[in-house]
Amino acid sequence: MDEHIEAVQRMQDFIHKNLDSNITMADLSKEAKYSPWYSYRLFVALLGKTPAVYIRRLRLSKSALKLRDERKKIIDIALESGFDSVDGYQRAFYREFGCNPYEYASCPIPIYLFKPYGVKYAKPRKDVNMKEVKNVFIQEIEKPERKVIVKRGKKAKHYFEYCEEVGCGVWGLLMSMKSINGEPVCLWLPKQYIKPGTSEYVQGVEVPIDYSGNIPDGFEVIELPKCKYLMFHGEPFEESEFGEAIQQLWDAIEKYDPKIIGYCWDDSNPRIQLEPIGTRGYIEMLPVK
Repeated sequence: MDEHIEAVQRMQDFIHKNLDSNITMADLSKEAKYSPWYSYRLFVALLGKTPAVYIRRLRLSKSALKLRDERKKIIDIALESGFDSVDGYQRAFYREFGCNPYEYASCPIPIYLFKPYGVKYAKPRKDVNMKEVKNVFIQEIEKPERKVIVKRGKKAKHYFEYCEEVGCGVWGLLMSMKSINGEPVCLWLPKQYIKPGTSEYVQGVEVPIDYSGNIPDGFEVIELPKCKYLMFHGEPFEESEFGEAIQQLWDAIEKYDPKIIGYCWDDSNPRIQLEPIGTRGYIEMLPVK
């Protein structure tokens, strides 16, 4: 079974690295090291969709961000996304996101982008031994007064519990929304921000305090004050070792005393987690006063 997971992961990695190229089943089977037929079967069995659907959804999500952020013609984006015509692109875009690309480009609304995770990294590894001590860098930052558009869970205290309660697709929606820091956030909320029967751990996107745009169904807005944070930033890591990278950073945080720089922890503001991305390292931000 591990060999099958590794094979599908290699196919996923190839797709993500070559998304702008013509990807064939022969290419994927070469990566998987199985026949095209068997590689196809494995992909569908472990990811629940065909390679063609997987690739199309990824390209459509990438095109949506181009429509949101770049001033390009629809025809150019359609061709860059692997479609032969604007009509075909429009139909696919509407089926995926429920809106027309022309309308979305003129007035972007929150949409559920396709954000697949590597099949190899779907669950945390518990068999990892600490290999070496890595550096954790600490930087003081200041966040402005702002709003956070959040989706609450029920009892979740960490990411995997949250995914079980809410679903992992929320992240794709949050990625479609422009944030003040360029990406969504995960938050551990202080008691005053937790509604009865809802979770401490939430996901959301930080927006300006004067934000008056669309709020997706099932989401809420929390207003947060200006606050100082200590950002703990770990070294880059192998994606398969994300659990170890997180634990190392948590150990560093546990040992750190902010009094040495004249602060104490601020339990009135949320602790913030960014998406673990191996090439940049794991990042958390803890509020101080």
